Amino acid sequence: MSTSNKKPIIFVIIILAAIALGVYYWKQAESNSQLDGFIGSNGRIEATELDISSKLAGRIQEILANEGDFIKAGQPLAHMQIDVIKAQLEQAQAEHQQALNNVNIAKVQVIARESEHAASQAAVAQRESEFTLANQRLRRTETLAARGATPKQTLDDDRAAALSAEAALNAAKAQVNAASAAIKAAKAQVSGAESAVIAAEAAIKRIQADIDDSILKSPRDGRIQFRIAQPGEVVGGGGKILNVIDLNDVYMTFFLPETVVGRIAMDSDVHIVLDAAPEYVIPAKISYVASAAQFTPKTVETASERQKLMFRVKARISPELLQQHLEQVKTGLPGMAWIKLDPNKAWPEHLSVKLPE
Repeated sequence: MSTSNKKPIIFVIIILAAIALGVYYWKQAESNSQLDGFIGSNGRIEATELDISSKLAGRIQEILANEGDFIKAGQPLAHMQIDVIKAQLEQAQAEHQQALNNVNIAKVQVIARESEHAASQAAVAQRESEFTLANQRLRRTETLAARGATPKQTLDDDRAAALSAEAALNAAKAQVNAASAAIKAAKAQVSGAESAVIAAEAAIKRIQADIDDSILKSPRDGRIQFRIAQPGEVVGGGGKILNVIDLNDVYMTFFLPETVVGRIAMDSDVHIVLDAAPEYVIPAKISYVASAAQFTPKTVETASERQKLMFRVKARISPELLQQHLEQVKTGLPGMAWIKLDPNKAWPEHLSVKLPE
């Protein structure tokens, strides 16, 4: 092919390249004009993580969930060995029964002491009657003795009988007081035995709580991220066994400059586009804005330096939306978070909400 024939071809190629370049810049200008009033920032999908831990030290008997499993709140996830705790429970139950028996014995003792008290009161009545009779006889004898109508020996005998009756009455009254004290002591034993029952019941409840806690349950809906320990291993109190992702609290964390943070409000709309699924746009809401800058120059003096102030922001995805797409929820995915700064602007087509069906 001659040089004269190549020139038109080169000219056509140059024209086509110019047109393509013009179309590219036109598209870029159009895209920039559409995004005027919006701001985007790189971020990463995160979720609240929970550690399923053993309350007490012990050996892991079995783990009921595998990595990647979806779990529900209250679902058992692992069992701890509780042979020692069961033995403690049996001991506490035996002590509780013994305390109940002691209460019954103490109550019987109260009844016995009350019977003794009643008998001593009857003895006091009898001794009072004997004391009265002895005094009456002594007064008659004293009258007769004053007239010389009775021997002195009779007077002495009656005086001795009166003193003896008085002593017997005082002894009977002392027995009443002793019986009253015995009743109080027996009732105190009842109170002590009942306190022992309460203490034994508390011990049973505590041990039963430990047994209940040996079944590790999920505190909320989520997904098992990974196992930290394996069946047969011994863990200490608070030892971690499983790590769970809370699928009701998924959010994207990103950073915005100080000039933008001051213009957004809590609960503002955020549209998320993930690198792994750019065809979808996920709606979210601003749920957190840091109160202090994350990147701050050592000395902030100029306006350009103040632009370096960046604040951490969280955009939370609706739990209702998450429940509809649990299988697709994955943490660690990077993407872009877009925020509308101009309330009069409409979301451009490529940033309008699009969700998988």
